[in-house]
Amino acid sequence: MEYAVSPAPVYALAVAGRSEQFPVNRIFCVGRNYAAHAREMGKDPDRDPPFFFMKPACAAMAVGAEGATIPYPPMTANFHHEIELVAVIGKGGANIPVEQALEHVYGYAVGLDMTRRDLQLDARDKGRPWEFGKSFAHSAPIGPVHRAADIGHPQEAAIALTVNGEARQSSDIAKLIWSVAESIAYLSQYETIEPGDVIMTGTPEGVNAVKRGDEMRGSIAGLGEIVVKVAA
Repeated sequence: MEYAVSPAPVYALAVAGRSEQFPVNRIFCVGRNYAAHAREMGKDPDRDPPFFFMKPACAAMAVGAEGATIPYPPMTANFHHEIELVAVIGKGGANIPVEQALEHVYGYAVGLDMTRRDLQLDARDKGRPWEFGKSFAHSAPIGPVHRAADIGHPQEAAIALTVNGEARQSSDIAKLIWSVAESIAYLSQYETIEPGDVIMTGTPEGVNAVKRGDEMRGSIAGLGEIVVKVAA
């Protein structure tokens, strides 16, 4: 097939212990999925139906053993970290029952939903979309994907993030308001999920700003640690 312009590159994540890579299709993010984080953002943590926003595939940045460096993005003075459990989809489907949802998960990883908080909150207050605050290149650094076939489906695991050695976020994925299975089932009612889709499941409390030169270390028990630096 002949294209009018060069096709977009394929963005991919490492798969732990294997040579193949996981190609990223779409990135769906669950908003305010920990009660304490909902409260710190000034919102009610009641168990309303989940809501989603999206990031482009170019947001994904594979973080290897040597870590990764992300640029400080333009047009913001309030660049925030959000540590998250990431689930990646290996089998597509629509209207998936909760009881079968985890059958569609290929694996799990540690990820960061980096956010231009000032742009997000300004858009929110004006009733506008969050795109400039959330959906930009390099805004989703993600570590190696651990296959569910190897580790199962984690239900409880400590999740934490430090900046320059200082503790910022600390919680447990058991505190997710909507579980991975519930999020997938709900999303699949509105959109047929596809292999290669990535679901970022939400962040716990403690989000805050990073500046140029800062080093973030994010971890989830059983999934290891990622090291991400903000370019000086």
